[in-house]
Amino acid sequence: MAKIRLFIDHPLAQGQGIALSSDQAHYLSSVMRQEAGDEILLFNGRDGEWLARIARLAKRNGDVVPERQTAPQMDPPDLWLLFAPIKKTRTDFIVEKAAEMGAAQIVPVQTDFTNSERIRQDRLQAHAVEAAEQCGGTYVPEVTDLSPLSRLLDGWDGTRRILWADEAMVGPAQTLAGLTKGPWAILIGPEGGFSESERARLSAMDCVTRISLGPRILRADTAAVAALALWQAELGDWRRD
Repeated sequence: MAKIRLFIDHPLAQGQGIALSSDQAHYLSSVMRQEAGDEILLFNGRDGEWLARIARLAKRNGDVVPERQTAPQMDPPDLWLLFAPIKKTRTDFIVEKAAEMGAAQIVPVQTDFTNSERIRQDRLQAHAVEAAEQCGGTYVPEVTDLSPLSRLLDGWDGTRRILWADEAMVGPAQTLAGLTKGPWAILIGPEGGFSESERARLSAMDCVTRISLGPRILRADTAAVAALALWQAELGDWRRD
């Protein structure tokens, strides 16, 4: 079985030729040393995973032809990750791990204490694509542009519950047993925590559930992974019913 996986924004069907982008052709020819006749795996976030054969390959262009589906489409649960961007490499880490762990949408938020005032949405989206390519997923979560938390909460649909990893609740780790399935969002704050006004607003929202992530204060990137694991194990597609 082919080991190279590529996300390609094109319908996948047997025998339908697909043109490679210049970056994809360069990656296959110059980095992975592939050539015409070799097999790779493709996915587009809609049609599952397909085995494809390289029909033509040059340094900056080429064509591949899907031959058969190797895995069905597997969409993640309806879970968003809301997080305050931190240092560049650690923000990259959060996006990559959220994609690997099954977040359906990744939403960077600007809080009162967020250190970063801007992000490169296109670069973070590329990290999500790379994570999906490497982890065997068939879905790539959308990474939205940076949004002020206050504006996001102004228009919040209360049917989507928010799981707030509150650093002020440091203590025994909590399970999520008893919470209902459905649309959820996990909220991870900045390195400086939430402001008093943000805490008051979140505490007043009926759709918000506060949890502790254990007896130690976690870095923001660690907290994101821990909260995603807790949610997936109890309410997501890691659970065995």
